[in-house]
Amino acid sequence: MRRVLDRVYMLGGVLAAVSVFLICALMIFQSLAREFGFKTAGTNDLVAWLCAAAAFLSMAHAFKHGDFVRVTLLSEKVSDRTRRRLELLSLSLASVAVGYLTWWASKFTYESWQFNEIANGMVVIPLWIPQLSFVVGAWMLLLAVVDEMFLVMGGSEPTYVVAVRERHAKGDFSSDV
Repeated sequence: MRRVLDRVYMLGGVLAAVSVFLICALMIFQSLAREFGFKTAGTNDLVAWLCAAAAFLSMAHAFKHGDFVRVTLLSEKVSDRTRRRLELLSLSLASVAVGYLTWWASKFTYESWQFNEIANGMVVIPLWIPQLSFVVGAWMLLLAVVDEMFLVMGGSEPTYVVAVRERHAKGDFSSDV
């Protein structure tokens, strides 16, 4: 099960990276096309949707690899037992908050599909299609947070803490800037 979950998080990271690459390719295409007098209608719509996809699809991967902002002023000063309790409290609250986000993202996208909402930009497609990246990213993040909560409940150290410690041991403090 661990391999499957880790692959899901990695897939989100890969899809986010592909989105960023496509943003780059579209921006270069748009710049070149304008130089040669070609119209590039709709490119901005695609770039906006890809920006949202890159942000939401990367969240679970970033969370599990310790790339979310964490305020550790209190947890660094307390005992291991208290630190574990704080982590569990934080992960419980995060599960509720991300669950709420996931519920509404799913409901919102379903309603877009149900009412056949159409994007009102230059690219005319059903709106639920670009909204899917929001839903998929939210579900992946919820899965990652709940997964992490169960790991910590089982006595394991949080994956994101281990990942940051390993980076620091290698002398990589780039994510701390």
